[in-house]
Amino acid sequence: MRTVGAYVAKTHLSSLLDEVAAGETIVITKRGVPVARLVPTEEPRPDVGAVIDAIREFREKANITLGGATIRELIEEGRRF
Repeated sequence: MRTVGAYVAKTHLSSLLDEVAAGETIVITKRGVPVARLVPTEEPRPDVGAVIDAIREFREKANITLGGATIRELIEEGRRF
């Protein structure tokens, strides 16, 4: 468990969050007194492969009609205004 001051926590929050995401617990102090603790969440991170598979499955099932127009034609149509 690492301890950092409030000023350091404010100026380096992004890197502290990266450390917490990697499993580190960080205690934030204000004038030497602990006031907060950053701990990793217990929610599981989504499986990227499963998310990609779900998107591909949705794209295969989705019936998107363009009214006979191509995507390029629709883009050009939008640029005329």
